[in-house]
Amino acid sequence: GSSAILQDGFQVEEVIQAINNHQISMFFGVPTMYHRLARHPQVEEMAKMRLCVSGSAPLAPSLHRKLTQEAGIEVLERYGMTETVMLVSNPYLGERRSGTVGFPLPGVKMKVEEQSGEILVSGPNVFQGYWNQLDANQEVFVDSPTEHWFRTGDLGNLDEDGYLEITGRKKELIISGGYNIYPREVDDVLINHPAVEQVAVAGLPSEEWGEEVGAWIVPVSQEKTPSLEEIREFCRQYLAAYKLPQRLVIVNDLPRNALGKVLRHELREN
Repeated sequence: GSSAILQDGFQVEEVIQAINNHQISMFFGVPTMYHRLARHPQVEEMAKMRLCVSGSAPLAPSLHRKLTQEAGIEVLERYGMTETVMLVSNPYLGERRSGTVGFPLPGVKMKVEEQSGEILVSGPNVFQGYWNQLDANQEVFVDSPTEHWFRTGDLGNLDEDGYLEITGRKKELIISGGYNIYPREVDDVLINHPAVEQVAVAGLPSEEWGEEVGAWIVPVSQEKTPSLEEIREFCRQYLAAYKLPQRLVIVNDLPRNALGKVLRHELREN
């Protein structure tokens, strides 16, 4: 069998040291961890591992490419949830396409609803339902003549080769002035700003637009925080005007669950 190296918390220096001290061959992390590792001067040490896996949240395509170029690793991104365990994965042998989570695993059936863009799945890995929650079960399960489909609540699309791209959560979609805005699209732009360490975007109430884009940013340095206008100017190069952040909140950290996923609803509530 293999040995597992457990740490009390994520520290970049400790991970880099462990690669050499314990001959680490596999690393399982979330995008925030990879973002911090990519900025380490010894990031090339990661090339000594045979497999790096990312989950819990989408990995920005730019970060995936940066790790490939500077660290010599192709991160394997995959997708699953508590109700289904693992569903989709990029191949171990084959192209690990940046910005996607790959193909359905054997036995898993998947489709993307044409109108809503929601991902539906079916298979022996899908749970039977929420305990004593009839209303919740009726909401998430859809029966067809041949399949028992589970609504994941995630939005996505399939590229020309069948790779699945996760575009966001259905409940996190921002509708501003009638336009749909996926928070992840804005996240992926802002994370490339040199003054940004972590970022999460969510919709905030607006009398004029219904909702507007808010950006919560953990800066690289608390002594040099970016202004809203700097952030908007940076985003203008890559995003349509209606997707630009209207509000900026500087924070010390982002609220996350035990799996490392950002809790966007807590940002809005606070």
